[in-house]
Amino acid sequence: MSSEVRAGGARGDTPAVRRWASAVGRGAWEFLVGDTPELFVGAALAVAVVALLTHHGAARAVTVAAMPVLVVALLGASVWRARNAGRRQP
Repeated sequence: MSSEVRAGGARGDTPAVRRWASAVGRGAWEFLVGDTPELFVGAALAVAVVALLTHHGAARAVTVAAMPVLVVALLGASVWRARNAGRRQP
């Protein structure tokens, strides 16, 4: 048994599968969301918009062009946000 104690009790009290699942969840969150959750939400919305266009039978050219346009818009919004945040700091 480890001498490391967490707020929930001793580490040995938690089953290994639960610790593993928790570690995988934290790793996935850090990989997908990281420091900028708005980029994750924007990317998910872009994929959802393209999926809806495809599902509802939009023209193939519109569907193919939608993703790059949405990604460039997301990138522009992210750069604009970062630039404004940099200006506010002393």
